[in-house]
Amino acid sequence: MSDLLERLRRRGWRMTSQRRVVVEALDGDHVHLTADEVHARAARRLPEIARATVYNTLGELVLLGEVVEVSVHGRAKRFDPNAHHPHQHLVCTGCGTIRDVRPTATPAGLPERERYGFTVSDVEVTYRGLCPSCSRDLPPG
Repeated sequence: MSDLLERLRRRGWRMTSQRRVVVEALDGDHVHLTADEVHARAARRLPEIARATVYNTLGELVLLGEVVEVSVHGRAKRFDPNAHHPHQHLVCTGCGTIRDVRPTATPAGLPERERYGFTVSDVEVTYRGLCPSCSRDLPPG
């Protein structure tokens, strides 16, 4: 299980049954679900959960810095519970699958002459390509 539930407990975040199923829906490796996918997972455990509750809970988790919104061009926003573990993303341009990868770029990696006086605090790198399934679907040639 991701450490999201434990992080929220340490913060003293009020854990209602609705919030709990949303957090549990975000559990797992390489989890980057849309809000609708989170709702579908949560509804399997708590059928009466409202879509608005899921959206509100995700918004609150993002504001708390416990979940990160991941935007993939032309696709619905996704939610990444891996907010406290440095990583970058590998995105399939075919199906939109997202995988977490170890970071290869750091703020210190940008030469001083390229910073234009900025104090760099964060780096976002996204690798794009085709996953094995989408590569297999390409016509030969």
